[in-house]
Amino acid sequence: MSHFDLTEKRYKIEELNQKTMEDGFWSDANHAQSIIRQLNGLKEITEAYDFLSHTIGSLQETHALLKEDMDEDLFPLFEEEYVQMTASFADFEIKVLLSHEYDQSNAILEIHPGAGGTESCDWAEMLYRMYCRWANKKGFKITVMDYQPGEEAGIKSVTFLIEGDKAYGYLKAEKGVHRLVRISPFDAGARRHTSFASLDVMPQFQDEIEIEIKPEDLIVETKRSSGAGGQHINKTDSAVRMVHKPTGLVATCQNGRSQHENREEALRILKSRIYQKMIEEQEAKLAEIKGEQKLIEWGSQIRSYVFHPYSLVKDVRSGYETSQIQSVMDGDLDDFIFAYLKMQVS
Repeated sequence: MSHFDLTEKRYKIEELNQKTMEDGFWSDANHAQSIIRQLNGLKEITEAYDFLSHTIGSLQETHALLKEDMDEDLFPLFEEEYVQMTASFADFEIKVLLSHEYDQSNAILEIHPGAGGTESCDWAEMLYRMYCRWANKKGFKITVMDYQPGEEAGIKSVTFLIEGDKAYGYLKAEKGVHRLVRISPFDAGARRHTSFASLDVMPQFQDEIEIEIKPEDLIVETKRSSGAGGQHINKTDSAVRMVHKPTGLVATCQNGRSQHENREEALRILKSRIYQKMIEEQEAKLAEIKGEQKLIEWGSQIRSYVFHPYSLVKDVRSGYETSQIQSVMDGDLDDFIFAYLKMQVS
């Protein structure tokens, strides 16, 4: 399937416009918002394409004139327009890369430390901080849904929601195992340690997907909320943990002010996990048909962060790397994200 089909996108815009004019369109707010999100995303791409097409046409006309007669006053304007066109093309490329289904959605992130005790728990918290910094720079909203602190330092696990335009589209590139190499601050002998932490990323679904979960397939547990102080979580007796028996998938939520709120949110997370599992199973079948084999094991990292004996962050998939490790840990991730997304269509 073509990654960019302009005719198909224009047809889809007309189709969605018709839906917005149907009687009772706004009676289901979640469904209506999903349609509007899709519509705006498609319009953004087609309008960017039209602008780019017009700009290129103008440049070609100016270039033809300059070939016939080099005008010293016109040439600087031609250069300026070319620079603007290059920037517009870069923006357009990003819009196209983030035009897949659900790329417009908010993102649910979950971080778990690997084996290694305190060292890995600390690394998991460093990653949590990194993604929060990235989200803050984008002006996105962060909501902690479940937070389990480590026994000595760091975190055992954290689940948080990042709300913002194309949050899932960006962050899906970050899913996988992240590897850290550094001199451990927890080692009295100042030895070098390697730690792992995994990041799972899912689109946040409201009611736009139809997944039936039978009550008898659920195990619902309630417990007291926990967290590192009020900055993370509301400490009440309303935390909810759900287990989907047929798949073994688990969802926990403790950020709501009531058990009802946490139950509803946990159910949404569980639906997102089930849907994500369905997608991954389909992709695995396709990969098997194509003869592709991908290692999915602890340590098959997507990215390495080396603090010692040198400074380097390198993405194993795209090959993109930088020595500016502190900037990366402060949330400068876009270059890694775009390198991965471009690799997917190259």
